[in-house]
Amino acid sequence: MILLTDKAVQEIKRLKTIDEKAQNANLRVQVIGGGCSGMSYKLDFDPVPPTDQDKQFEKDGVFLLIDKKSYVFLQGTELDFSDGLNGKGFVFNNPNAKRTCGCGSSFST
Repeated sequence: MILLTDKAVQEIKRLKTIDEKAQNANLRVQVIGGGCSGMSYKLDFDPVPPTDQDKQFEKDGVFLLIDKKSYVFLQGTELDFSDGLNGKGFVFNNPNAKRTCGCGSSFST
């Protein structure tokens, strides 16, 4: 399971209203190789409908898609949004990450 916080849902909905391409798309989360800790998170709006290779999660009308390979690394993760003094952006609270980098977008297991 992947959890979306209310703040993350609110920000995703806001982004969808200002980006024409995102209006009819789902948010896709992926884990890709790279970053200072070995793996990085990738967020993007995907206009392609989910396939049987995707895990799909929904909260308040926001759909999140994750390919099965990425899901192995993201299971149990909470996706939040921060707009505080430490920076603005999506935050991954990933219980599978053994080490993260200072920017928070790279991790290792």
